[in-house]
Amino acid sequence: MLNNPIWKALNSQQQGMSTGNDLARVFDAVVSPLSGMVEPSPEAYAALGELAKDGRRVVLFLEQVVSPPAGWALEVEGALTQMIWEGSALPTVGVFDIEPLGETDVPEMLALAKLTKPGPFETKTITMGQYLGIRQEGRLVAMAGERLHLSEGKDGYTEISAVCTHPDFQGRGYAKALMVALMEGVLNRGEIPMLHAWKSNTGAIAVYEKLGFVESRVLQCGMIRCV
Repeated sequence: MLNNPIWKALNSQQQGMSTGNDLARVFDAVVSPLSGMVEPSPEAYAALGELAKDGRRVVLFLEQVVSPPAGWALEVEGALTQMIWEGSALPTVGVFDIEPLGETDVPEMLALAKLTKPGPFETKTITMGQYLGIRQEGRLVAMAGERLHLSEGKDGYTEISAVCTHPDFQGRGYAKALMVALMEGVLNRGEIPMLHAWKSNTGAIAVYEKLGFVESRVLQCGMIRCV
C-alpha cells in the first residue's frame, strides 16, 4: 500500500473525507489537493478530471514520473523520499510547552505555512489529524501535524506533515520536539509513523534519519490542473 499512499488513505481510514469512485478519489479542495488513482491509466485520469473540472489543482504521488495526458497542465514535479520510522525507541528531545492546535489557530497556521512552505496547507487541512504547535509570547512559531492515514489489515501508517518553524526561531529543536510528540501518539495507536520529503532536501532527510526514519522508496510527485 505504501507504493500508492494517497490512494490507499482515500480508500481506507480517510475514505469518509473523500469523493470519487474506484478509479480516482480526492479530498475536498479546502482540506488538501492530495489526490489518488488506482493506477495512472487514461481511464483513471479521465475520472480524476471529472473530480477536478472546476480547475482545482491536484497533487499525485506515483511510482513513475507524473505524465498526464492531453487536457492537463503539469505545474510542479519532483522526486519524493518516502520514509518509515524503524527506530527502537523515541529519541530524547528538549522540554517545550507543546499545545494542540484547533480551528481558532488556523489563521496563524496558514500564515506560518505561507511563510515557511512545508507543503500544501488549506483552511481545513487541520481536519486530517492531530496538529501541535509551540508558541513564543503568544505567537505560533512552530507546528507539525498528521496528514495521510492508511491501513491494510493489521498494518496502519500515519504521515507526519506540515513540519515548520518560523525563521526567527529555527535551531532550537522545536520541529524535532513536535515530531517526537506526534510520533508518540501514532505509536500509542499501534501505527507506524511515516513521512515524505523532497529528495533534494538532504538537510531535512538527515534530520529525519537521526529520528529513526529510513527510506522506504522514492515516489514521483506532480501537481496538475485541468486545462
